Amino acid sequence: MRAGQRVQESIMNVHASALAEAHLPDEQTTAFAREAIEDLSQQPKKLSPKYFYDATGSELFEAITRLPEYYPTRTELAILKERGSEIAKIIPEHAALVEFGAGATTKVRLLLNHCKFAAYVPVDISGDFLKAQANGLKRDFPALGIYPVAADFTTPFELPKAVASMPKVGFFPGSTIGNFEPHEAQAFLKSARAILGRGAQMIIGADLEKEERLLHAAYNDAAGVTARFNLNVLVRINRELGGNFDLSAFTHGAIYNHARHRIEMHLISRKSQTVRLLGTSFSFKPGESIHTENSYKYSLERFAALAQGAGWRVRESWTDAAKMFSVHALEAAE
Repeated sequence: MRAGQRVQESIMNVHASALAEAHLPDEQTTAFAREAIEDLSQQPKKLSPKYFYDATGSELFEAITRLPEYYPTRTELAILKERGSEIAKIIPEHAALVEFGAGATTKVRLLLNHCKFAAYVPVDISGDFLKAQANGLKRDFPALGIYPVAADFTTPFELPKAVASMPKVGFFPGSTIGNFEPHEAQAFLKSARAILGRGAQMIIGADLEKEERLLHAAYNDAAGVTARFNLNVLVRINRELGGNFDLSAFTHGAIYNHARHRIEMHLISRKSQTVRLLGTSFSFKPGESIHTENSYKYSLERFAALAQGAGWRVRESWTDAAKMFSVHALEAAE
């Protein structure tokens, strides 16, 4: 065993001890703590973007989608609205619609208005936000069976028994697929295929490559909403895990990495500082960052290859006139 490996194992043992003594309130919080400690111990430091989405983070993201600079949401909505009848012809009637990472119900309402679904299964890690959105949807679609599942959609989970006999259609809108590394995106698509089962279909959004100035503006908005969204993960660590991050000592930054076709979001330390979390200290140099999120941008060809590698076929693809965003109808390859 190399010396570096021994040091890393020693560090992880200290972290495990800290977790054991922390008496965290539930399994989800313990998982959050474990990942946060391990990720902040990496070089370079990072945090998983799935922990953006507590109630505040979910609300901030919905605010981002309404910003003038942020094109993905309004562009995808326009595609779903214009192509809804075409989507309805592809998917079976009386199917269960399973939304991975469900947020606000704006996009799913467009599908529900066009398609005859028997059930809707929203899946998200933020249980309170999920229930509130599901309740609002139930008032407007009283005949629809709605079965929320509070789970990490990136890991295997069970669908409700009520939809077991129904055809399954996955829904993964937005540019969320771009938040995964390509190998992680492929693993997610394989997992979704397994969860949805034989004969599954999926409606999925993917952001497209475009001019850097448009990307930079979308992730560095003038109102600073994306900055607050990014910094909120530190607020959550302080509140839920007893961290002592000073938010004023970090600044938001988003850059485009040409070689990897992705926007990178970072929280950048303004000074030398030490932060503590569950008995573990993390030191930062001026300018050192926590890498919080990627957003990969695809060509239609690269996305089709990604889906094919995960056992899906692209049946149809739709874009807006300016080719800013894409929506794909996938079907499980037999």
